[in-house]
Amino acid sequence: MTDTPAPPEGSPGPPPGTELVTRPGIVVRDVHRAFGSVQALDGVTFSARSGAVTALVGPNGSGKTTLLLVLAGLLVPDAGEVRVGGHDPVTDGPAARAATGWMPDAFGTWDSLTAREVLHTFAAAYRIDAATARTRAAELLATVHLSEYADRPASVLSRGQKQRLGLARALVHDPQVLLLDEPASGLDPRSRVDLRVLLRRLADEGRTVIVSSHILSELEEMSDDVVFVSRGRTVTSDELGTGTVRGVAGASGTWHVRALSYAALVSWLTSVGASWRPDDEQDPHQPPREQPGGVLLTVDGDDGAAKLVRDAVAAGVPLVSLAPAAGALERAYLALEEERR
Repeated sequence: MTDTPAPPEGSPGPPPGTELVTRPGIVVRDVHRAFGSVQALDGVTFSARSGAVTALVGPNGSGKTTLLLVLAGLLVPDAGEVRVGGHDPVTDGPAARAATGWMPDAFGTWDSLTAREVLHTFAAAYRIDAATARTRAAELLATVHLSEYADRPASVLSRGQKQRLGLARALVHDPQVLLLDEPASGLDPRSRVDLRVLLRRLADEGRTVIVSSHILSELEEMSDDVVFVSRGRTVTSDELGTGTVRGVAGASGTWHVRALSYAALVSWLTSVGASWRPDDEQDPHQPPREQPGGVLLTVDGDDGAAKLVRDAVAAGVPLVSLAPAAGALERAYLALEEERR
């Protein structure tokens, strides 16, 4: 699928909906969905690009799961437009589902089936031939580290093992779009690391990956983009007061810089015109002292960090550490706390 060429300057734009069809990934415009008097989605608008992991962040009850169900074609929106991999889940359901891998927050299956049989069954539902299904199932079970449990009933698997099987099930038909609702729930630390690595690899292969999770520290490590949802609507970065929400991993953002001499560090930063503020360990009302201390400042990604280190060393500033400040997503999330009021 190729993008439609841009029209000449001054010419009328494409008919409504044309851009939705031609853009890859996921595009959602002004989507509404109510359950009786409860407005679960109230004008959600966002896009998720292919080749990237997009984090879906919001409090409980904000509409995240309803949104994922709409994207998966399991709920019909009351209004608005949706395209998943270029397909409308309502009017072109089979094509949209063929392009989509869906992992709900709770694993549901036939308890009497083995892990291998679960994957074979779903492969058959996607009309994958038996020989290919066997190969695909074996590969996926190895990928999620369940090969030794392949012929055990799904009912005896632990919560974390069922989550891994659910991920394999979502990947069985090699989808271009992945919708994952709390995929790390119940996973042990090693499995969570494996999940991050796998999702990063899938995105690097050009897939569109959306992850909804409350484990914000892990989302911050794996995500390229973020969509904030509150009270059934998407929240802009201006409303959050956090700047851009794109480029979570490795892009511009707040970094923590620490030096053996706090006074030397802040004196140099001030002299070069850098905008900084004391970290939580410093008393902003006290003058800088000749003791270890740190600041928070905006750094332009890894390249900016490298330049900062080089310039600081050249200026004789005794740097100790430089790293992205943890908790950027958490701070943005806390800006959504009007949900509790």
